Order: sequence, then C-alpha cells, then structure tokens
Amino acid sequence: MKKFLILVVIVAGLATAGYKFLPVDAQQKINAELAQLPNAEVSISSKKADPSAESEIANAYMQHLQDIQVAGEGEVVKVLADDNKGSRHQRFILRVSEDFTVLVAHNIDLAPRVANIVTGDKVSFYGEYVWNEKGGVIHWTHHDPRGRHVSGWLKHNGITYQ
Repeated sequence: MKKFLILVVIVAGLATAGYKFLPVDAQQKINAELAQLPNAEVSISSKKADPSAESEIANAYMQHLQDIQVAGEGEVVKVLADDNKGSRHQRFILRVSEDFTVLVAHNIDLAPRVANIVTGDKVSFYGEYVWNEKGGVIHWTHHDPRGRHVSGWLKHNGITYQ
C-alpha cells in the first residue's frame, strides 16, 4: 500500500508539471482517474495559474483574492441596468481574457457615467477587484472624495471617467 501511494504522488507530480498545457477535457479526465484511486489525497486543479499566460484578473480569480488594485482592459460583452439601490452604479460585463469576464460596478454618484457604452467597446480600467464565483467585480473606479482609498478610473473612447 505504501508503494502504491508513493507511485500516486510521483505520477501526480509528473502530471502536474505538464498539466497546464493539456486541454481542459484531458485535465478533467486525469482528475476523474485520480479520484478513483483508493486513499489518493492528490488533486489537480483544472484552472491555469501561470501569470505569464493569464491576465492579472484571471490570476486574482483563481486565487480568490479580495480588495486588490488591478489595471487592465477588456471588451464589453453585456451592458446591464444600473444598480439604483444605495449608491447608484453603472454596470457592465467585460471580457478581460479568453476565459474570464468581470462585472464592472462604476459609482455614478461619485463619477460621471461612461457615455454611449455598447457591446464590443474596449474599456480600460483601474480599480479594486473582489472575487466571486462568476469572475469577480471591479469597483472603486472613481475618485475617493474623502481621500482614504486609492482613486480608480475607467477609459472609454479616449475619455477618462473618475
């Protein structure tokens, strides 16, 4: 039994080394096979975590990071209705990398509304990222009138909104 577990650890280590280069269906197959092994305490995530290959947002998502300043650019995939409960927020979803989207919640009580935003537009951002299962939220894309938080911004069609 001890030899079996050592073999499982070695195979898992070798699989992990090249794992991130496998297609997702191959990764899922490996995970299913490892799950069938008795007493195996080894699992391999199907999520990539290579900073050189993924955006800052993708890495923040995979690590479940909260309240970190991020900058980037994405393509608008959906414009949502404003959130008018409490502070009003303009909302839209950005695709920031091939596999990741984030919700942008831009406070329009503190900053101007991003004008004429439509699906397909490019938007650059600097704000605070908060993880959630759907990809996360970028907020604090505006100035802080009290000066206690890092000021953020959005850029759309050459105009900066902060």
